[in-house]
Amino acid sequence: MLKEYRIALRNSGLINPESIDEFIAADGYQALRKALKSEPLGIYNEIYDSGLRGRGGAGFPTGAKEKVAAVICSDCEKFVICNADEGEPGTFKDRIIMETDPHTLIEGLVIAAYSIGAHRGFVYIRGEYELSIQRVQNAIEQAYGRGFLGKNILGSGFDFDLEVRRGAGSYLCGEELTLIESVEGKRGYPRIKPPYPAEKGLWGAPTLINNVETLANFPAIILNGAKWYRSIGTEKSPGTKIFTISGDVSKPGFYEFPMGITLRELIYDVAGGIRNGKPFGAALIGGAAGTFASEQHLDVPMGYDKLREVGLTLGSGAVIVMDGTRNLNQTMLSILKFFKHESCGKCIPCRVGTAQLHNTLKESLAQQNFNNNQVYPELIRQAELIARTSLCPLGQSPILPLKSLWEHILVKQTANK
Repeated sequence: MLKEYRIALRNSGLINPESIDEFIAADGYQALRKALKSEPLGIYNEIYDSGLRGRGGAGFPTGAKEKVAAVICSDCEKFVICNADEGEPGTFKDRIIMETDPHTLIEGLVIAAYSIGAHRGFVYIRGEYELSIQRVQNAIEQAYGRGFLGKNILGSGFDFDLEVRRGAGSYLCGEELTLIESVEGKRGYPRIKPPYPAEKGLWGAPTLINNVETLANFPAIILNGAKWYRSIGTEKSPGTKIFTISGDVSKPGFYEFPMGITLRELIYDVAGGIRNGKPFGAALIGGAAGTFASEQHLDVPMGYDKLREVGLTLGSGAVIVMDGTRNLNQTMLSILKFFKHESCGKCIPCRVGTAQLHNTLKESLAQQNFNNNQVYPELIRQAELIARTSLCPLGQSPILPLKSLWEHILVKQTANK
């Protein structure tokens, strides 16, 4: 089995997550001490130079968002938010970090806040994550008690307050502007972009929003430097990624490896191969809003740009494996049902369109003369229209699994019949 290279999960399973003393003994909060002795400019430049990209799904350069939030104004109120509303099917990496090493998240958040001049922050955690909420809250209280949160942190003159906000279970609240609406106490409806959160976010103030895994990389980058981080992974996708592997594999679980590992290595070397010796059928990469990979993609490096070149997306790093006996039409039906259920209903294209996609496929599969060649091109046409006219990423997502399943797998299956 390939050996993991852990950065975000470096303390997972090695320390007691409810003990701040064990975290400190593992060099915890050393990066924060170093950061507070530096100028904020040096901190966000270090993150920018590291090439760290958002680990929540979009893969946007983290340092670029940080710079915008830092320089947009010098004396205005600013906020930082950790997006821990992990609702993507097949994804549970953020839960692992919060449950096994919550202080790493807090340290990353305080560093991010210092770099942009924010004095208040929130950890927005989905309500179903009871243990995550408990452990993050406990870690926050411990951090206040040791002077890592609150007034004049470590004698630096920097003040920062942090609190947990519990989500209500909406998948859409994982989208940053919808999350902001929820934090403000409103219903989880998306906002129109622009402006973006770094310009005008929480209560109209510049707001930096990062994913749990993204923030968990901050301390290691500050301690070891951007050059060190760039030496890991690939040129355009530096660092490591947590992959959550589930489905028809012998050893499902969470694993952290440098970017560039292949799907074949993840499935066969790391996760023990397909269960019961069955053939490989497909892998859904990135969850419901991800893309289907076929056998021809097994040796493509797992990085944002390399996957995009072949019509795939890394997304959250979820890898849902299906053996060759699975009915992929039924899998797609479940995905479309998910989007139909999770649509907030604010915009007509998504509200009507996701229901139409699901109902069309469901009705077609019930017919004896079901023909992929007739159904999928029409579904793709509708999904492309929905994607162009919807307000937020939910309406823009169904096209990804639909088009990839059709082009990468079903076209070939139909041709071979």
